[in-house]
Amino acid sequence: MVKKFLIACICMAAHGLFAQNGTISPYSSFGIGDLRNNSSVDNRMMGGISMHGDSIHLNFQNPAAYSKLRLTAYTAAVSHTEFRLEDFTQEQNTSVTNLEYLAIGFPITSNAGVGFGLRPFTSVGYNLEDITTNAQGEEVSNIFAGEGGLNRVFVSMGWEPIKNISIGATANFNFGRLEYQRIQSVEDVQFGTLDRRESRINGFDINYALNYTPNIGEKYKLYTSLLINTQANLTSENTEELGSFSLVNGQDIEVIDVNLDAVNLRNTELKIPTRYTLGLGIGQDKKWFFGGEYSIQQFSDFSNDFLGLDNVTYQDASKIAFGGYFIPDYKSFTSYFKRINYRAGLRYDVTGLVVNGREINDFGITFGLGLPLPNSFSNLNLGFELGRRGTTRANLIEENYLNISIGLSLNDRWFKKRRID
Repeated sequence: MVKKFLIACICMAAHGLFAQNGTISPYSSFGIGDLRNNSSVDNRMMGGISMHGDSIHLNFQNPAAYSKLRLTAYTAAVSHTEFRLEDFTQEQNTSVTNLEYLAIGFPITSNAGVGFGLRPFTSVGYNLEDITTNAQGEEVSNIFAGEGGLNRVFVSMGWEPIKNISIGATANFNFGRLEYQRIQSVEDVQFGTLDRRESRINGFDINYALNYTPNIGEKYKLYTSLLINTQANLTSENTEELGSFSLVNGQDIEVIDVNLDAVNLRNTELKIPTRYTLGLGIGQDKKWFFGGEYSIQQFSDFSNDFLGLDNVTYQDASKIAFGGYFIPDYKSFTSYFKRINYRAGLRYDVTGLVVNGREINDFGITFGLGLPLPNSFSNLNLGFELGRRGTTRANLIEENYLNISIGLSLNDRWFKKRRID
């Protein structure tokens, strides 16, 4: 009863939390925003690797892992990120708190499981000011702001048709709204100009997974995986307004709708290229695991014609990650600390985003704890990530961040026949 009440409370809060900006990064102004982390807290703390699955946790990246589920799992997570943004002249500290996901998964047979849920896909959230001087020596202020993001509803299924070989698929429906605004004002001029743009986006994609996990001797297990995140074909319905406003009271003076049909920008296509991931690891069940993954994505094919930014290009993206866990003694009755799952990892992302001729890459170190809850298979997952993205070169911004994540995984048994003696 307590579990059901808790999940109901989280679900009621979901709408409000998803409506908040999920980022404050200036780099979210490009493309379709920041791509949010796609993994659960327990996988994220192992560098984000996805090949490992077990009987009580959901693995959002690897649907084949649902075949390992033996108990129903309710899961949700929140995160808080502290940012330090800096360039050559100044720095600023800020923070953001988000709901990361809501999901449920359960076994349907002894070798198959399903799951579904809701999580963010991308986020836009920034507010920047650029002050220059024009030819007449007047100060010109440009303020750039954006908000919104895409959410994702997903359904996953995993099946183990042959011992040690699992397959799975996830169907995603992505939807949301992105808003962008540029305001320009000139010193001692009464009116400013504005450019407002909005995109309403939706579309599907499907992810496939293949896992092969044979035993090595009597103790160890080899983990191998192949993940294919197919191209996401998104459609964007766009609007744009141009006009002027009063600098005294901020009210619009004259605003017109731009005829985007005339330039074939009313409806555009956004194609997120296919990503391939290979994983390899080794471990001893319920004791330790270590693995690595490598991903590639032909992101040079991506473009967002509606935004039309001259200082942005895209190149092929890649990611390398390593991570694992260690449990001293999961059956210990005398020491709680021996039953804790200790996780750690690191990752390096070549994001594919190039601004002012500079690659915007992302490096992170992760670590965390899986804390068992009393008298159950449920657990509380705590995660920490230290990272850095971007550069201060070429008039850009470097982001240093600390992310703290809390994930709750509650387990229950469905479809169990109760007996009365």
